[in-house]
Amino acid sequence: MISSKFSANGGEQNIHIGDTLRVHNKVQEGEKSRVQIFEGILIRLKGRDVNKTFTVRKIGAGGIGVERTWPLDSNSLIKIEVKKKTAGVRRSKLYYLRELTGKSAVRV
Repeated sequence: MISSKFSANGGEQNIHIGDTLRVHNKVQEGEKSRVQIFEGILIRLKGRDVNKTFTVRKIGAGGIGVERTWPLDSNSLIKIEVKKKTAGVRRSKLYYLRELTGKSAVRV
């Protein structure tokens, strides 16, 4: 479950392993601040309460896999959108996606 900070209606939002997420992250470059969007598959949820973190993996330019991990209570997180829900994931960690290439690494 995600804290009420990220849900649209103020309640808690459910995200599950295998969902495709769009993470809006605030990036500070010198004195300027901008929003960077990272879109990928949720492969890991770890920890409890304040220490909870999540990892999102995407296939970047040239077919190189990129993973980013954020704490859920981070001040740099602006919004987490669930772009696509999955129903058929039967693992709690999707580390096997690291070994796959092409479309098989993107579909869960």
